[in-house]
Amino acid sequence: MYPLVISPAILEKLETKHQVSRREIKQCFENKEGEFVEDTREEHKTDPATLWFIAPTNNGRKLKVIFVFSNGNMYIKSAFDAKEGHIAIYEPFRD
Repeated sequence: MYPLVISPAILEKLETKHQVSRREIKQCFENKEGEFVEDTREEHKTDPATLWFIAPTNNGRKLKVIFVFSNGNMYIKSAFDAKEGHIAIYEPFRD
């Protein structure tokens, strides 16, 4: 797995707003079944592209993980509990 990079500001937001830990994000990458999906919404377009996926933690918590892959690193932008709408959108991208 590529290194996870989480800025201090993002890590604080993950922990305080979403109650998501670095460990849970790592577990989601390890437990991922399916493809990464590019966020093509105009207000979320980045270069390199913003990607996301949904996967469970080892405790079964389904998270939507949003990141940018650059220079061999996964730069985490956000992660939070996946809502039913997110899960429905992701379903066709699962293996």
